[in-house]
Amino acid sequence: GNAVKNGAQLAVNEINANGGVNGMQLELNFQDDEHDPEKSVNAYNTLKDAGMKLLVGTVTSAPCVAVSAEAAKDNMFLLTPSGSSLDAISAGDNCFRVCFTDPGQGKIAADYIADNSLATKVGIIYDSSDVYSTGILDGFKAEAAEKGLEISAEEAFTADAKTDFSVQIQKVMDSGADLLFLPIYYTPASLILTQANKMGYTPKFFGVDGMDGILTVKNFDTKLAENVMLLTPFTADATDEKTQNFVKKYKEKFGETPNQFAADTYDCVYALYEACKAKGVKASDKAADICEALTAQFTDSSFKFDGLTGTGMTWKTTGEVSKSPKGMVIKNGAYEGMDK
Repeated sequence: GNAVKNGAQLAVNEINANGGVNGMQLELNFQDDEHDPEKSVNAYNTLKDAGMKLLVGTVTSAPCVAVSAEAAKDNMFLLTPSGSSLDAISAGDNCFRVCFTDPGQGKIAADYIADNSLATKVGIIYDSSDVYSTGILDGFKAEAAEKGLEISAEEAFTADAKTDFSVQIQKVMDSGADLLFLPIYYTPASLILTQANKMGYTPKFFGVDGMDGILTVKNFDTKLAENVMLLTPFTADATDEKTQNFVKKYKEKFGETPNQFAADTYDCVYALYEACKAKGVKASDKAADICEALTAQFTDSSFKFDGLTGTGMTWKTTGEVSKSPKGMVIKNGAYEGMDK
């Protein structure tokens, strides 16, 4: 959430410093939904009462399901940086995302592991209480079956029991898995890597975009992340000028290296900026009118957005974005392209 907030704020600051949008200054109002659907709706209503005209959010999928339903009723334009479940933006044609879908990411991960012969047996540890994790798992399993990739163990945990993974790790070890697939966020992933090391289990580890940020977890020994592979739309080590400028400004303002959550949100704000410019949006316009204009712009085939997390991005009428993930591996405490 903090990375999302920081990415949005940096984009807003830059846009305002350059004259704003059609002469308007942007104001960011960031509410913490605590990854709770009920609290997310309360946060949405707080923003609406404050005069919100556009919504960047929510950060995670379960709150996005709840909030997108409200946004659809209100005809409020919604662009989520990281709400990736299939249901997150299904409430209305006013809901869009910048991130990948969960099943799509699971499919790509299975393809990558199989096509590059990374494992003979794959173990999985996932969060059964999280739609993000289960969505990726479903896509992964379906594609693994198609590719003849053997899943030797599939172990679950829940949000209220995510500190001790010894039982799950032991079962994966006993299954003979030589690769552990982790369709989860970076905080529990860091604990799994730590505990697996203590148990003497050293398989290949393969994660997803939610693992981006594992190198910044407090008190985590980042040496344990060496050779961890993951799929992400963004890497702070990229050499293109746009990424280098973003990383430099982000580090200067927030004192840390940005992850893909920050980059996706930065792209969200700039995509809204480009669409508002194209449609001549004014501060006096009603939120519903802005929503109609931007929905038309985002689904126009001629609207292509170049961002940090993809070039030539386009959107379908379903709100899905078209872009490709990058395969990364952690080497010497930094990301490196797997396909170099």
